[in-house]
Parts: sequence; C-alpha cells; structure tokens
Amino acid sequence: MQRLYDFLRRHPTWFDGFWALVLFGLSAATGTAGQERGGTDSMPLLASVGFLLCLVIALRRRMPEKMLLLAIGLGVVQLTLDVGVTLADFALLVIVYTVAATGARWASTLALFTGLSAATVAQLRWPQEDVSVPGMVAVVVFQTVPFALAWVLGDSARTRRAYFAQLEERAARLEKEREAQAKVAVAAERARIARELHDVVAHNVSVMVVQADGAAYVMEAAPDQAKKALETISSTGRQALAEMRRLLGVLRTGEHQEGGEYVPQPDVEQIDDLVQQCRGSGLPVDFKIEGTPRPLPSGVELTAYRIVQEALTNTRKHGGPNAGASVRLVYFDDGLGLLVEDDGKGAPHELYEEGGVDGRGHGLIGMRERVGMVGGTLDAGPRPGGGFRISALLPLKPAH
Repeated sequence: MQRLYDFLRRHPTWFDGFWALVLFGLSAATGTAGQERGGTDSMPLLASVGFLLCLVIALRRRMPEKMLLLAIGLGVVQLTLDVGVTLADFALLVIVYTVAATGARWASTLALFTGLSAATVAQLRWPQEDVSVPGMVAVVVFQTVPFALAWVLGDSARTRRAYFAQLEERAARLEKEREAQAKVAVAAERARIARELHDVVAHNVSVMVVQADGAAYVMEAAPDQAKKALETISSTGRQALAEMRRLLGVLRTGEHQEGGEYVPQPDVEQIDDLVQQCRGSGLPVDFKIEGTPRPLPSGVELTAYRIVQEALTNTRKHGGPNAGASVRLVYFDDGLGLLVEDDGKGAPHELYEEGGVDGRGHGLIGMRERVGMVGGTLDAGPRPGGGFRISALLPLKPAH
C-alpha cells in the first residue's frame, strides 16, 4: 500500500486520470440531467462534453490555467447548445480549487468569478418549474457555496505552501549565514594564530641567529664572549618555548597542564626586558617612557608589546650591522603612543607599501591587524634622513 501511495505521489497525473475515468463512467451511466431540465437528448454531444470535462480533471495539475479556460469554454458550449448540467460538470468545481491553489493569480481570480456565477447562470438557463423566486434564490445559494469553499480551500493551500517555502528559504539563508560566519571566524582565528606565531618565533629566532653568528665568529678569539652569546641563545630559546606553551594553552581551550600554569601574555612592563634582550644581542636601543604610566586593557598591552617586538626585529633583520634604534612610549590622556625608529638601511619598500610579496611582510601586516582590532592607527615607512619609523596610536579611556 505504501508503494502505491509513493507511486501516486510521484505521478499525480495518473491519479487524476484514474478519477477522470471514474467520473466519465458515472456520467455515462447515469445519463444527463438535461432531460429533466428540458435539455438536448443528443448523446454524442453529451458524451463529447463529458469526455472533455473529465480531461480537465486528468490534466488539471500539468496545465491548470489551460484547463480552466477549457472548462469555461465547455460551459459556454453547454449554454449555447442547450446541453444540460451533467455529473461531469463536477470538473468545474475541481478546477476552481486547483487554479486557486497552484495557478496564476489572474487564473485564480477568473476561477473565483466563474465559480460564483456558474450556479446563477445555470439557473437562469434551465429554470426549474413550479419553484418560487425565493426557492430559486435558495437553490442558487446552495449551489454556489461549494464553489466558494473550493476556492477558499485552494487559496489557503497556496498561502500555506508559500509560507512553508518562505520558512525553508529562511532556514537555508540562515544556514548559509552561519556557514559564512563560521568561515569568517575561522579566518580570523587563523590570522590571530599566524600573528602570535610570527611574533613569538620571528623575534626570538632572529636573536638566536644573531647570537649564534657572533659566537661562531669569536669562538676562538674571545671564548668568554662566545660563552655569553651561547647563554643568550639558551635563555632566548627558553623564552620562546615559554611563549609557545602560552600560545598553545590559549588554543587548547579547557585543557590544563599538570604541574604548572601557562606563562602570562606579554604586557607593557615587559618592553624594558625586551629592550635589554635586544641590547644584549648587539642592537643599541634607546628606551624612554613619557607621561604617567597606568593600567591598560590587556589587548592594548599585548598590542604595544608586539609592535615594539616586531619593530626591533625588523631593525635587526633589515637595518644592517651598525644600526641603532629608539623606542618611545607616551601615555596621553586618551591614548598610548608608540614610536620606534632606527638609523639603519630601512626595510624594502614592498614590505610596507604592498603588504609583503612572496610570503614576506607578515610582521607589518600583523601590526596593522592588531592595531585595527583595538581601534588604533599605525604608520610605517622610511624615516627622513635614513632608517625606518613605525608609529602607532592606541586609544584609551581618558585618565581620571
């Protein structure tokens, strides 16, 4: 039984054709009501009209508008040739419902008008004898109600189907929006991880490389300096590992290490340690703080530290062997200013003008992303007279 039901759902025209044959058989068996109402007795004409009306039912889903026009045309033929009302005229009631449910709006309006006027026109064309005017009105009303109900049911089905379609469309749109938001979140998280990895690895590895090169150069001539350089490499490596553990701890949300806690993220107070580390690696750095230091939001603290860290790393990488740098940290009432300058050769223009080529320039890209996340501004470029300059302004709440 279920297979039959599924088959009929997949082939609705076959289902309609079956009931069309049933209606045609009943119409042929019962004869015509036109004999009782003074209609024609021509059986071939009755059979032709009945067959075409049953065809309306068979094809109502495939072409509802055309079948409505065919039904109206057959009604006109019945009126013109005096073919009385038959059982096959039930097809007009069915097509009214179908057009109201699935047809075009103009066809639905036409079906409503036709259904409401059909009973009146039939009563005027084939009036019943010995029936008073109130009785005729009652008959017309009684015969009109099914057409009105058929149209209302069909229009309700159309509205319900449109409502469900709108719900499905909305659900699909929300699903697409969720997927888009998930992709944006993933991209933002990947960018954040890339910034952290770059800032942690690039700075510490560059220090280790410089110290390793220096140790190799003075290994035989100055063993004490070589030993000091190796100690710097060791401490820098441990610091890099500690920051990597902190970063991995942030990524592994909800996980905890046994036997210790993750290293806190860098803040403004650790800039002095960063400067000392750079001085120990052979880069002269002048560090000054202006204004009154005060507690800062954690995001601003980390952003300021990473900007100074990346700027000094760039000086070490691109400034040349005799480059020196200066770091200025200025506390304003409504912002924190950073100015990092060097007197070296400066970075290639493609690193700061085009955002990096061939995978380079990620440090400056990360700076701009970090500053943008806290609502600040950043300017990076050559310094007048040679060297490179990075200046940033990070907004803060006014000090009270």
